Amino acid sequence: MENVTESNSIYDHLDKMNTLDLLNGINTEDKKVAIAVENEIPAIERFVDACFERMKLGGRLFYLGAGTSGRLGVVDASECPPTFGIGHGIVVGLIAGGDTAIRKAVEFAEDDREQGWLDLAVCNVSELDTVVGIAASGRTPYVIGALERAKQVGLLTAGISCNPDSPLFHLADFPITPNVGPEFVTGSTRMKSGTAQKLVLNMISTSLMIKLGKVKGNKMVDMQLSNLKLVDRGTRMIMSEIEISYELAEELLKTHGSVRKAVEIFKENR
Repeated sequence: MENVTESNSIYDHLDKMNTLDLLNGINTEDKKVAIAVENEIPAIERFVDACFERMKLGGRLFYLGAGTSGRLGVVDASECPPTFGIGHGIVVGLIAGGDTAIRKAVEFAEDDREQGWLDLAVCNVSELDTVVGIAASGRTPYVIGALERAKQVGLLTAGISCNPDSPLFHLADFPITPNVGPEFVTGSTRMKSGTAQKLVLNMISTSLMIKLGKVKGNKMVDMQLSNLKLVDRGTRMIMSEIEISYELAEELLKTHGSVRKAVEIFKENR
């Protein structure tokens, strides 16, 4: 079984390169990532459609991973509430070693085959829920163990890895496997593999939120107003939708709490 993520870099003598050569080499490799992700769009489409059928009935989406993979899942999940106005428990990121591992590596946490499922069980998962295992290698025990149990109890499962023919590829209901090739620094999967995983997660969460009605036209009409920049953005969205002054749009936004509600209530009262 080929282990692409651990295969030797096509570059050598990195410690002898000057800065420009290092940067050009990294950039050359990064250009391969989008193509690898593009090749997986049919697989991503199938998964998004299946996940949507459950989420529209109240199901939740769980990301589960270790190290860089886990952190990427946590980041994507944590950005869904402010961006799309959903509750914090709808898209959930779980990382081996718990929240401590977001900032500092927890030794051997990824090697615990039972803990992934225990972390999911705390969230009272049900058959409507979906679990996405994220592991560049496709063989992380924390992820594999969790997906095995998830499938046994009827949860929908997907796996994002960068190793074709990996255990995760064969285990997940919906394997998504962008093959980005060897890393610039041998085995450093925070680089191309991590970038590919981030792109896939962006595609999954954004398309799901759009399908769930959290975007109107091309605007984030349910975004949380958590800073002045977003208040200004929301105000301008309202102005473009109903052609009123900035001051009135801002007042409506602050009164009703979201672009969607402000526009709907204004139109109802006209």
